[in-house]
Amino acid sequence: MKTEFSVRRYRGFYTLFYKELLRFYKVSLQTLLAPVVTTLLYLLVFSHALEEHVVVYERIAYTVFLVPGLVMMTIIQNAFANSSSSLIQSKVTGNIVFVLLAPLSHLEFFLAFVLAAVVRGLLVGLGVYLVATAFVAVPLHSLAIIVVFAILGSALLATLGVIAGIWAEKFDQLAGFQNFIIMPLTFLSGVFYSIHSLPPFWQALSHLNPFFYMIDGFRYGFFGVSDVHPGLSMFIVLFFFVFLSILTLSLVGRGWRLRN
Repeated sequence: MKTEFSVRRYRGFYTLFYKELLRFYKVSLQTLLAPVVTTLLYLLVFSHALEEHVVVYERIAYTVFLVPGLVMMTIIQNAFANSSSSLIQSKVTGNIVFVLLAPLSHLEFFLAFVLAAVVRGLLVGLGVYLVATAFVAVPLHSLAIIVVFAILGSALLATLGVIAGIWAEKFDQLAGFQNFIIMPLTFLSGVFYSIHSLPPFWQALSHLNPFFYMIDGFRYGFFGVSDVHPGLSMFIVLFFFVFLSILTLSLVGRGWRLRN
């Protein structure tokens, strides 16, 4: 009886979460396979061009150094894309009203979109890792740290995707958010380089980029080496996730740009 009540109580959340999973699964060629292929092209091009010219960590080849950064980049970009695109499509087509009319709490609405985006991000990241390790041997220092940063990073970007999806009223606004905010912060986060190779001014500027801490902490899980202490990276990523989650729940509760 108690179990039946629990299932009934959260049926709305389960339904919305399942719908979001089906949404990217039905077009898995585009949402899961295509990002893996794109990321591997980055790996092939950058490793071929810079393998003999760039040394980041001692006894770690540049191609090996690239893999964790590219995996994390893929995770966070796909987590953002999933939650943001789902919301903007629902708003443009008008079917967001059916979600808003359902007996869902603000937390259930938020969690359904974020958790589905996390699942997509982790699946694509795992795909990139498995294919990349078929070509290069990547060490594994701490699986626990890798998993924690992967989940936190994807959850943070999924939350940011919900904010972007709520804010945007047209597809080009969402594209602008991604092109002028997400992409620059991602590419300037140390995916392709260590910030210690930068001049002092740009090193200091890199420390203001929260994406840098996701990449650096995630990479520590593979090599046991990082540009900043992984504990600091975890704290900063967690702080931004909590802050953005509170902001998102506030926006959903007010119905800002959702009920207009």
